[in-house]
Formats: sequence, C-alpha cells, structure tokens
Amino acid sequence: MDWVPANVINAMRGSHQLGLFLRIDTDPGLHIYFGVNDIPLGFDSIDPDGTVYLGGGRLIGIPSLEILVNGTSDAVDFTISGIDPATGSRMLDSIPPVRGKAVQMGLTTLDEYFQPMSKIIPIWSGIASHPKEARPPIREGETATLALSLAVVAGENTRSRPARALWSDAMQKAISPTDDFCKQVARLARGVQPVWPKYN
Repeated sequence: MDWVPANVINAMRGSHQLGLFLRIDTDPGLHIYFGVNDIPLGFDSIDPDGTVYLGGGRLIGIPSLEILVNGTSDAVDFTISGIDPATGSRMLDSIPPVRGKAVQMGLTTLDEYFQPMSKIIPIWSGIASHPKEARPPIREGETATLALSLAVVAGENTRSRPARALWSDAMQKAISPTDDFCKQVARLARGVQPVWPKYN
C-alpha cells in the first residue's frame, strides 16, 4: 500500500519543491495553494473529483501541527497578514460559517514546471473553531493593515473557545450578523481612544 507515491518519495530524497494545500469544508469550500498560480487538483481519498486550489501567495511560515493525543491538543492559527482594513472587512462579511468545519492540510512535490507530481497527500486534519482579526499598531506615515486568522483544533477537540477578554467584531457578527456593537473593539485593543457620545 503506497500512501505516498514512489515518485514523490524519490523527489523528496533530493532537491525538491514542495506544494502545500489547505482545504476548509465550508459551503462554498475554501481551497488554497501556497503558491502564485491556481492549480486544479484534489486531495487523495477526500475529494477524488478535485477542484481548483487558488494561489494564496508565498508561504512565510506554517504553525506547528499537532495531532490529538490523550484528549489534548493545541489550537493552531492559519494567518493572512498585510491586508488593508477595507478589504479585510469585506472578507469577514463574506466568509461562510466556519465553526465545526473540517480542515485538511496536504502536500505533494512539484516538478520542474511547478506542476504537482501526485494528488494531494493529506498530512493533518482539524476542526475549524473561529476567525480572528488583529490590527497591529502603526507609526506615523505607515499604512494600517489587518491580519485575519482561522483558529483550528486538532482531531475532535472542539472544546476550545475564543478568549472573551477581547471580543472582536467578527466574533459578534458570527452570533448576530447585523449587530455593530463591537465594531470599534480593534481600535480599543490598539489603544485608540474612541470619541464617546455625550448625553445631556
């Protein structure tokens, strides 16, 4: 039984280019390839018919992926950073519900033309917990940016909850889509004092 195809093993023994793929089972599904072009491909044994994995840009870093052992595991965050706030706000408004959805991470090697040498080999699976947003502090002359993350827990360890010390607008919108009560929370977290209404 060849879980990893022989040609992929041979490629990994030498100098090789690795393709990393992220699949989130939302409706519609989210399929990201950490590269610059779109690739039509499928996860081996998960989605045999395949789909198009959208190029998500160069991967800077990937969190440590742990499996569920003795009922405990850590949550990991998959993060996209450097987004302008207006685009990030539109992304948060348009994403489908993610809590409880299956998340798979997979890989394969790429040939000299940056084409996959096999179907995607699943290496890690988890359950989506909640989206998060963060706005790093900026200095004078810098442009404001937003970082969007998806917290994912390993196995079926879905007891994790977002910290309530900082309840974000995205978390509130997940409960009540039309509620703008937490819209300025990100500014408070950066130390920006909002202008409060005055009542006479």
